[in-house]
Amino acid sequence: MTERIDSATATRHADQRHWRVLLRRLVAAFRPADYATGASFAAEVAALAEAHQHHPDLTLAWGRVRIELTSHDAGGLTVRDLRLAAAITDLADRMGIPGAPETLSVQEVAIDALDIPAVRPFWRAVLGYVDDGDDALTDPHGAGPAYWFQQMDEPRPQRNRIHLDVTVPHDQAEARIAAALAAGGILLSDLRAPAFWVLADPEGNEACICTWQARD
Repeated sequence: MTERIDSATATRHADQRHWRVLLRRLVAAFRPADYATGASFAAEVAALAEAHQHHPDLTLAWGRVRIELTSHDAGGLTVRDLRLAAAITDLADRMGIPGAPETLSVQEVAIDALDIPAVRPFWRAVLGYVDDGDDALTDPHGAGPAYWFQQMDEPRPQRNRIHLDVTVPHDQAEARIAAALAAGGILLSDLRAPAFWVLADPEGNEACICTWQARD
């Protein structure tokens, strides 16, 4: 139950109408017909979580319920996540609530640094974040995006040193990239695709479109 499974296994076994793997999590978005239906669905998900003794992050908003599953004690996804995801899918089907996987994404902010141990404490203090391993910071309240630090080998004064990582469902990456290019963006590199593509806006500010693929 606590043995980690890889992203490909989780993707293969999760219901694709609802669930996608984003940053070692199973994530789903649902579109209830109204707020009351969304609130009822969220309450039923909470009851399922109690029954499974496995508690997801749950966000209720107008016209949307977002659910994130991971096994913190295993540091990633396990069979427990797949079982609860299947139960939530069954609940959504019974309530007639459709999924909206095309709306899913997770953002990270990457900071390039020559001396990460010197730079990271500043960002930890100014953000009010906590350490997540040796090269990342996370919001202890789960509200803000993660920040991670990328080792530089030499100064790059003419290039931005902070960029966004936008992790999307693997089957949405090409559409997201096409939209960015159509909006004036530039594809700088696809050498590491499908793990990530490096894009830039018309002034050279960079962002990466990322998926779980080619990472495990």
